[in-house]
Amino acid sequence: MIFDASLLEPQDVYPLLVGGVTPRPIAWISTLSKNGVPNIAPYSFFNVVSCNPPILWYSQVNPRGGADKDTLRNLIETKQCVINIVTSALLDQLNRSCAPLPYEQSEFSFASIAHCESFGVKPLSVEHAKVRYECELREVIRMSTLPGGGSVALLDVKYIYVNDEVLDGQNISQARLDSVGKMGADFYSLTHDLLEITRPQN
Repeated sequence: MIFDASLLEPQDVYPLLVGGVTPRPIAWISTLSKNGVPNIAPYSFFNVVSCNPPILWYSQVNPRGGADKDTLRNLIETKQCVINIVTSALLDQLNRSCAPLPYEQSEFSFASIAHCESFGVKPLSVEHAKVRYECELREVIRMSTLPGGGSVALLDVKYIYVNDEVLDGQNISQARLDSVGKMGADFYSLTHDLLEITRPQN
């Protein structure tokens, strides 16, 4: 079946995009409001932009009401965040952090997420996240201000935390990291079964 995207409503496009573009890495992003309220929320529209300089990106899909989600609002106001990489042990707490809480209420407290001070930025870090990227906001690109539209945040990576248990020399051991990916609907993918294929050489 062929779907003409120009004829579909946004709510019909969404499941066709997130159900096929899988698995997606998850950025569990912690921020701090200008009033000092810690916030954390997951975003599965997330990846690496550049290694030189190191830049990550994530995108919010605009809510139906049109206002920015708390994460982007905080980023614009305070310019800093931590991207915590999600593992299977953190999945239940990540899911609880999706709850639609008031802006003044912290997901860290609501979901009982153990936290610690970050190395070089003000937002809190997830204590048991094995990999964390402490970032500063570079730029926000508004693709569309319509409900269901996207706003992309480019983030300069300032500090990288890697738990010694998952380090393999200069590399992060994929088996020890045990990261989680987002699938369509309410499904997640685990990385217990890994397949290594050596790239061909010229």
